[in-house]
This record gives sequence, structure tokens and C-alpha cells, in this order.
Amino acid sequence: MPDTVLDLTLDAPALTAALVDFPSVSGTEKPLADAIEEALRELPHLTVDRHGNNVVARTYLGHTERVILAGHIDTVPIADNVPSRLDENGVLWGCGTSDMKSGVALQLRIAATVPEPNRDLTFVFYDNEEVAAHLNGLGHVAEAHPDWLEGDFAVLLEPSDAQVEGGCQGTLRVFLRTTGERAHSARSWMGSNAIHAAAPILARLAAYEPRRPVIDGLEYREGLNAVRIEGGVASNVIPDECTVVVNYRYAPDLTEEQALAHVHEVFADCGVEEFVVDDHSGGALPGLSHPAAAAFMEAVGGSAQPKFGWTDVSRFSGLGVPAVNYGPGDALFAHKRDEHVAVEKITHCETRLRDWLTAGQP
Repeated sequence: MPDTVLDLTLDAPALTAALVDFPSVSGTEKPLADAIEEALRELPHLTVDRHGNNVVARTYLGHTERVILAGHIDTVPIADNVPSRLDENGVLWGCGTSDMKSGVALQLRIAATVPEPNRDLTFVFYDNEEVAAHLNGLGHVAEAHPDWLEGDFAVLLEPSDAQVEGGCQGTLRVFLRTTGERAHSARSWMGSNAIHAAAPILARLAAYEPRRPVIDGLEYREGLNAVRIEGGVASNVIPDECTVVVNYRYAPDLTEEQALAHVHEVFADCGVEEFVVDDHSGGALPGLSHPAAAAFMEAVGGSAQPKFGWTDVSRFSGLGVPAVNYGPGDALFAHKRDEHVAVEKITHCETRLRDWLTAGQP
């Protein structure tokens, strides 16, 4: 859809529908990035830059504080849920409605309709969030142009059901391999079963008691779980290798090094022959004590909740920018065939963001 134009005069729910109807599965975001760039370059109060399929737009009004509004423009693969559909109950259905084209629509609406905010603003639209971490567009921008992401506070418009979610969990995925010796299953005593050798790993997981630390008044619930087991050669062969894939979701009071050391310790005496880190992204502290975060909380209302899961607030935290998650979508419906978002949540979040960014103005 290279010639599709984004109409930023649409209200936020209609703009969400337009974005959903503009497919952008991870790896295919270029047409949407083109359309976002073109639409933002029509706004004279913004300076627009681009790196790959990542678009960054900024105001330069001379304010002492700069706030970043960020969101990814990709979705998971479409599951027969595009085009979008608005039902009689005011619910918008379709791939990306919750995660997170409703949030991206709010970014675009604020960019188009708040030309003189009470803080300088940076809008970040990035690709490849739903896939492997090394492809993440925000990470690429942070590496190539860290100055584009300088700010005092960031709001990631990930689905949070219109509630502020502070920080995020870290996530660590490891492969725990056990080995044995192949043999014919009719003469199993001639071999050594690698799947059986994984039993101590599973027993340790079943008995594991996760932490529930409280950080800045938010209780984070950790989890250490087997998410996949791979092993077996044939139905008549004693297997000589087995891999248990373990995912550790940990609270942001642990560093990446501490989290990895903890997992090593948990399985130290479980007969693991090979310990391989497959993926690791650290968490982010809530940052709710920052003055900008306090002002944001006052404007949007409600009480902050912990973020269960990993989001790119972690990347902002790594850049020294405190960040929260706040978006109209509900994470419980993200990635699902019946993904949807309530129109009232979209309008509610837009109103709260607008109030925050225009407070004190005549």
C-alpha cells in the first residue's frame, strides 16, 4: 500500500481503524513507515528524521523538559482479522487494535493536534518489536542516533488497559541440555536415557517458589518455567539428548548478571550438561519517583500497576530515561485472533494525554 495516505484529521478511533487496515506484520513495515513519515512532514512544528523503517519527530520549543511518546508500528501475523470491524457496542476488532495501533493512533493525534505542548515532545515510531530483540527498531535507533532519544521521561503506548504500568520485568530464556547414550528401546539397559536425565530439572521447576518483591510500591511476581522440551529420536530408540527450554521472568530489582547467576544456581546440581543463553533482555525500574512521572500520574489518574512482561521501557531505562507503559489496549487480547479495543478507552487515553500536555496553557 505504498500510495496510502494517513489522514491525521480523523479522530483517534477512526485513525486506529485506518492503521489496522494498513497491514504491517513485522518485517513489512516500510509502507506504513513511509506513510507516517509523509504525514508528519506536513506538520510545520515538527522536525522529522528517519533511520531504516523508524521515524522520529520532535518539537523544539525551548521547554526545559522533553517527553517521549513511543510505539511500535508492527504487528504479529494477521489471523483473518483484517480489515478492522467496529461493532454496535463501540468495540473495534482487528489485528493490532490492542497491540498497539490504538496507541500509535494516539501518538499521531497528539503530534497533529498539539502544536504547542507545555513540554517539548519526541514521537518515536519503530519497527520489529514483535520479533527477535536484535531486530528491534528502537534498539537500532538507540545505537545509531542516541541523541534522537534524549528526554526526561517516556511513555510507551503499549496496551495497559488505560492504566499506568510502571517499569517491566526482565526476561531470560535458556536451553538446559542433558545427554545420554542411544540404544534400541528393546535393550534399554544398553543405553542412557537423556529425557529421564531431565527429571531433576523438571522437579526443581515444580518446587520453585518465585519471588514477589515490592518496588516503588508495586508488587512484581516472578516466574521460572519450562516452556518447551525437545528430545527423542524415534519410537524405538533410547534418546541421547534432551533440551528443556526455561523462561525466567524476573523483577526489575535484579540486574541481568544477577538474574543469570540465579538461574545457574537453581540448576547447579541437576545434571545439566550444557547451559546456553538463547535470549536475554533486562527489566526496568518503575521510575515513578521522577517529577515528570508524578505529573503524569496526576494527569491520567488511577493508581500505577506493575508491568508483567517485557516492553521497550527497558531500552529507555538503559538510556537513562525513566518510562512507563500507558495505552488504551488490553494486553490480555494482544496477539489473539479476537484482538480488540474499546473505543471509549481510546478516547479516554487521548483526553488524558492531551490534558497532561496542555495543562497550564490558556
